[in-house]
Amino acid sequence: MTTSPDYAAYIASLPRVLAGAAALFRDDAGRVLLVEPNYREGWTLPGGTVESDDGETPRQGARRETAEEIGLDRELGRLLTVDWVQGAGRPPLVAYVYDGGVLSEDDFTAIRLQEEELLSWRLVAREKLTEYLSGAHSGRVLAALDVLADGSGTAELENGRRVY
Repeated sequence: MTTSPDYAAYIASLPRVLAGAAALFRDDAGRVLLVEPNYREGWTLPGGTVESDDGETPRQGARRETAEEIGLDRELGRLLTVDWVQGAGRPPLVAYVYDGGVLSEDDFTAIRLQEEELLSWRLVAREKLTEYLSGAHSGRVLAALDVLADGSGTAELENGRRVY
């Protein structure tokens, strides 16, 4: 199928949005697995950019990024949060967080960090998450934990805050 020049120009004129996807892994005590990137300050969930130009979906991106970053290739559970995040000097970001489940001791032993991007990993209790995660990221992870705890549906967020 070919596209007309008018259609291609129309598509090129549309606003752009970035997409990222991550997995929320926990241990049996409910602590959250965070990773420490080497390319910026702070901590984050395993995950990254969705390669949408290559046809990748957010779920596929979260799984691929998790396998690349920590060496665990897992089928992910349900979508916990969708966050629309404004940013200075970049298009808005839509950030998806999927349930990665509860990992076993063997799973944690099997973690292999992608040294090109990550320095370390750790398990962090809910009450300490805001010490490691900033801004919208902190709100996104806390909302995902709330969804898991109360069994509610996917949380819709804007800049890390629930919109309803």
